[in-house]
Amino acid sequence: MSTPWFSELDQMGRRVTLPNLPKRIVSLVPSITEYLVDIGAPVVGRTKFCLHPNDQVKAIPIIGGTKKFDWNKIHVLEPDLIVGNKEENYEEGIRELEKDFTIWMSDFDKLQGSLDMMAILGRLMNREAEAKSVLQKIHHKLDAIENLKYGKVLYMIWKGPWMAAGKDTYIDDMLNHLGYENIIDQSRYPSLGDDDLHKLKPDIVMLSSEPFPFKEKHLEDMSVIFPDASIQLVDGEAYSWYGTRLLKVDF
Repeated sequence: MSTPWFSELDQMGRRVTLPNLPKRIVSLVPSITEYLVDIGAPVVGRTKFCLHPNDQVKAIPIIGGTKKFDWNKIHVLEPDLIVGNKEENYEEGIRELEKDFTIWMSDFDKLQGSLDMMAILGRLMNREAEAKSVLQKIHHKLDAIENLKYGKVLYMIWKGPWMAAGKDTYIDDMLNHLGYENIIDQSRYPSLGDDDLHKLKPDIVMLSSEPFPFKEKHLEDMSVIFPDASIQLVDGEAYSWYGTRLLKVDF
């Protein structure tokens, strides 16, 4: 029996075996799509939320959203590998795809996990040199922004109900790396009622551009609740996208 091209556990502990180098990849994760395109991997399918790099993804067919796949479009593309993410995709859809396709799943809530993901996919796709170059640049960027900021932060991701980024999230680790203190102690993305918000005393309230598209009009809503805090609109891609997007955003 010949040795497979790749046979390792993915970040969810699932054994992924590929007999040959993948030549047709469908990415279900916007951050990963951008990274794969940037290192020259053969991406033939993406979600409607995979917007970067804009000049190149336009030519890549859309297979639905991150939480609603178009089964027919995926089957037509005949991918030899699908790349997903535990948080961004939905379990039912992934399990259905597993019946017909090989899937490599990412899963992490720390910066280091994102770096590990990039290294593994670079090796899996025979783009080790390109991945190494990207990782060197990202390490340099992370060193440059470490502890650059300060203050107690409330990072809002949703309105109706109010939701914030808590512990055990990539956003939390990015905030900590920058030097901020995340004021939310709960895990993941807790919903917050008005009483919960009024108990908090943040120095800074960040209104993210995604997944809820906070705009200028929402600044006043927050300033009423937190009159002593600095209320800011922030680029959600800077705090929640990983991969090569880190090299293209400011903090």
